[in-house]
Amino acid sequence: MPSTHKALSAITAALALALLASCASTDAAFTYTVPQQPEGASGYTDKPGWSTHTFAVAAANPLATDAGYQILKAGGSAIDAAIAVQMVLTLVEPQSSGIGGGAFLLHFDGRAVEAFDGRETAPAAATETLFLKPDGKPMAFMEGVVGGRSVGVPGTVRMLHMAHQAHGKLPWAQLFAPAIALAEQGFKVSARLNTLLAAEQALRKDPVALAYFYDPAGQPWPVGHVLKNPELAQVLRALASSGPSALYQGPVAQAVVDKVRAHPSNPGLLSMADMAAYQPKKRAALCSDYAAQGRSYRLCGFPPPSSGAIAIAQTLGILQHTPAGTLPLADGLPSAPWLHLYTEAARLAFADRAQYVADPDFVDPPAGTWMSLLEPSYLAQRAQLIGAQSMKVAKPGVPGATKTSYAPMPNQPEYGTSHISIVDAQGHAVAMTTTIEDAFGARQMVKGFLLNNELTDFSFAPTDASGTPIANRVQPGKRPRSSMSPTLVFDQATGKLLMSAGSPGGALIIHYTGKTLYGTLNWGLNAQQAIKLPNFGTTNGPTLLEQKRFPAATVDALKAMGHEVRELDMTSGLQAIQATASGYFGGADPRREGMVMGD
Repeated sequence: MPSTHKALSAITAALALALLASCASTDAAFTYTVPQQPEGASGYTDKPGWSTHTFAVAAANPLATDAGYQILKAGGSAIDAAIAVQMVLTLVEPQSSGIGGGAFLLHFDGRAVEAFDGRETAPAAATETLFLKPDGKPMAFMEGVVGGRSVGVPGTVRMLHMAHQAHGKLPWAQLFAPAIALAEQGFKVSARLNTLLAAEQALRKDPVALAYFYDPAGQPWPVGHVLKNPELAQVLRALASSGPSALYQGPVAQAVVDKVRAHPSNPGLLSMADMAAYQPKKRAALCSDYAAQGRSYRLCGFPPPSSGAIAIAQTLGILQHTPAGTLPLADGLPSAPWLHLYTEAARLAFADRAQYVADPDFVDPPAGTWMSLLEPSYLAQRAQLIGAQSMKVAKPGVPGATKTSYAPMPNQPEYGTSHISIVDAQGHAVAMTTTIEDAFGARQMVKGFLLNNELTDFSFAPTDASGTPIANRVQPGKRPRSSMSPTLVFDQATGKLLMSAGSPGGALIIHYTGKTLYGTLNWGLNAQQAIKLPNFGTTNGPTLLEQKRFPAATVDALKAMGHEVRELDMTSGLQAIQATASGYFGGADPRREGMVMGD
């Protein structure tokens, strides 16, 4: 058992039992104990990684990780633990995810991988002009984000309920006990939440959020302040006793709709009918083969409307047709020649992403299948475009010799998100990435939780200059394209689970997750070492490097190869759990406050 758990002390079992007794349908077999509440770091805190034998859970906040740990300890499944983790994250990491947002969940039941799609949807009244100003030009990004306009129908709760019906072991109501207890008793404001609140301006304009997150003087609650959320506790109790209908129908749904539609300057279109009609989807996971260091792997990720699995598999697949595999780390860091090859491959992948990927219920894949983008012959052809000098901006390819009728989507900001990786005592695994999009979402708080701004993941411009439609434009009932990249890795020969991984970070999720996969599979690093590597990437523009992490010689060498280099904060929030000979080894990102626990 990790020492982090040994350090956690509990309040009395009687209090825990009392809390559980008041949560309808809860069996006293699971008694949640509130741990000491650490004040997680906001900057960079080195982490050792965690070894476990039987099960492991990795999440973005210690309280959330502990909730999942206690569920697994009580005999819960990986799905059970994921639900408990998500509910606590709604409370303690409200800037990133919650019951007001959406999620993609990959699950391995020992035999097959399933993909549960809880992505938000556009309201029925939405049109492709949603983010156009009266003059017909697209809004500035933040003009679209703040208010009701950007709020999609939240999907996380209904998706988790679908997954629980298939793979839950503990009763649904029990899984809410940790979040209810913490919401009622309070949790300590972490350094990360305090830092983000201090920098945030738009959230203060919502009177409900201002009263909750800030003191009477308008300052964010200090680190260590005990923050209680009785309104959220009440919603969670209703969800525990009544299931998802407590969110999608009735007074909570009405409060969400009223908040969206009554925004004073930027109202939205969400309706009660939209809320009631939302349905999660079960999709086929997108799996592809990958070879590294003489071993063959099966990489399983999320299909469209996520672009993550395709872009990662394309980038890694293109690299296999270059000398990248012969280039080791240089003094523990990716070298300039390797970074050149990687970012060129990524430009090609991101060009295809902008051209083709959108909600598959609205947009057909090129050549009739998304796998056309991963055909070895197509990736080999794309790799031939990589030369000694950077192409700077790549153009999309034509897989299967089938031209598309869509225009490429222009680059647009993407933010937010949290990632959860879990392996339970049966070896069943979850990789779940969950989001409300931008930090603090639409900056609208209802009943103790924040609403998403997920509709800004659509293209603000519905067409290009010539009037050709963009695949990822707004349409009623459509799910916006995502970069979320929950990933499960298997040994191709035996089918054995090797790793669960993923990260927050907007479009850069693709690179953060890809870095971790490459570091473990190609460079032989453990999960923590791979996560710790400096971040890098491109969205088919400048080459991005995590600032102060690469030597000047690397930057200069990339510039000499024609790269426009920009050094910036690249705050990933990676979590990964990998199988070992004796159990599991988990890693959590030193750039955030996450941790791993298990027995």
